[in-house]
Amino acid sequence: MGMENSALKHLSGLSLLCLLALGISAINPFDRTTWWLEVAPVLIALPILWATRRRFPLTPLLYACIGLHALVLIIGGTYSYARVPFGFELQSWLGLSRNPYDKIGHFTQGFVPALVAREILVRGGYVQGKKMLAFVVICIVLAISASYELIEWGAAQALGQGADEFLGTQGDPWDTQSDMAFALLGGIVALWGLSRWQDRQIAQLPDSTSSRTASPCPPGRD
Repeated sequence: MGMENSALKHLSGLSLLCLLALGISAINPFDRTTWWLEVAPVLIALPILWATRRRFPLTPLLYACIGLHALVLIIGGTYSYARVPFGFELQSWLGLSRNPYDKIGHFTQGFVPALVAREILVRGGYVQGKKMLAFVVICIVLAISASYELIEWGAAQALGQGADEFLGTQGDPWDTQSDMAFALLGGIVALWGLSRWQDRQIAQLPDSTSSRTASPCPPGRD
């Protein structure tokens, strides 16, 4: 019951943060169509999180990371990724030729889904062995990244010139490849830096599979 209340508290905080950010960003975004396209994942994810909060509450770490990802998407939708002010600051500091906020977005696109996929796989006991778990998670991250690039391609075909702000390529012919590379990097960093922390929190969850998370590798594996 305590963990359920904790999950509800974290989900409520995440939702309030997202709704506040969405409300502010919706007032005067740079491009309304781009705004809808960029914040769509947030609008889809929040109802799903609430619908599954009892039978599959997430760890506090994952709720926090999802909130961070949502803010990255909302900020990108507000200004368009190529015009985010913080990105211009980074461009100046690092001496880059383009606004890099788009790459921050794709890094989180790998970082957060990696933790989501890992939590589902570990708690369900679907994958045995740490190395195989990491491999499957990275494959999922790359599949999500590739799917998003296909969505961008579809938007470009459907909207024509109006899709430029959504694509955010800024004239880079290798933008698609570098987007996927940053998503891959985000997934690797998430697994390397947060796996143990996530396992400790999963072990405190009340579901029946949590006992498997402390040692995802059976004897004789990896």
